[in-house]
Amino acid sequence: MEFRDEELVLADGRTVAWTEYGPHDGVPLVRVPGTPSSRWAIRSDRDPWDERSLFVVTTERPGFGRSTRLPGRGFTEHADDIAAILDNLGIEQAYVSGGSGAAPHILAMCARHPDRVIAATVLAGISPLEPAEADGMIGLNRTVWECASRGDWAGIRDIHEPLMQRMRADPLASFEQVMATAPAEDQAVIRDEAWREVFTRSIREAFRQGVEGWTDASLAAFGNWPDIDPSMVRTSVTWWHGTDDRNTPYAAAKRLVSRLPNTRLITWPAGAGHMYAYQHEGEILDELLARTREI
Repeated sequence: MEFRDEELVLADGRTVAWTEYGPHDGVPLVRVPGTPSSRWAIRSDRDPWDERSLFVVTTERPGFGRSTRLPGRGFTEHADDIAAILDNLGIEQAYVSGGSGAAPHILAMCARHPDRVIAATVLAGISPLEPAEADGMIGLNRTVWECASRGDWAGIRDIHEPLMQRMRADPLASFEQVMATAPAEDQAVIRDEAWREVFTRSIREAFRQGVEGWTDASLAAFGNWPDIDPSMVRTSVTWWHGTDDRNTPYAAAKRLVSRLPNTRLITWPAGAGHMYAYQHEGEILDELLARTREI
């Protein structure tokens, strides 16, 4: 089965793009990619999707790929974009899943459009950080967090620009360098040839417009999330996370989950890192699809 590459021009003139996979009458699943990424952040092995008859929509945030940049954005804007995509597809409700930098966008979707989300899953999601938690992150994230904490958009751009150029030229080598201190589980995923092929396409597409979309995303993600009120996220959410994750600290995730009214935290085994979910797609999907609207 082939992927379909789609886009929509919104009322404000922006373009929002996504990919589709599976039958239109399948179980609707919206996947929100991490950061940086694009609508081509897909699985090389689609068996878990086929086995569950899923209709999979993988979104793309402003400034990445073919999706128009929106300077100064937060998270509610992409939540509205997802709702517009669902309207375009004639889908009333969908399951929603995503990891890492997708977390605040998923929570914004649950808070802003609760009737559109059946249930949601967050995988090793980013959360607002305390300074001590930032100290334990991989070097790139720690440095970007320091800039974001003082609202330094230009500083983040200056960090990202040379890295983006290297990632465009050789996405895998640059990512391996960034993840050099990540746990062994993550390193195993990075060595998978099928994963590497998909990652390369997604990253090169992510930077189609340049570095600004990544900078916007990082400034928002490493900030204090003023456009999300955790008490309003009443959708059923399961948050999976590893205690050894050095991209998105576990302590910050645990603190945020405690503020979400209808969220369950599942802790991965010791040694599981940021990319553990990739090898456990079936288990994660089954847990998500077993949940129905609880409120």
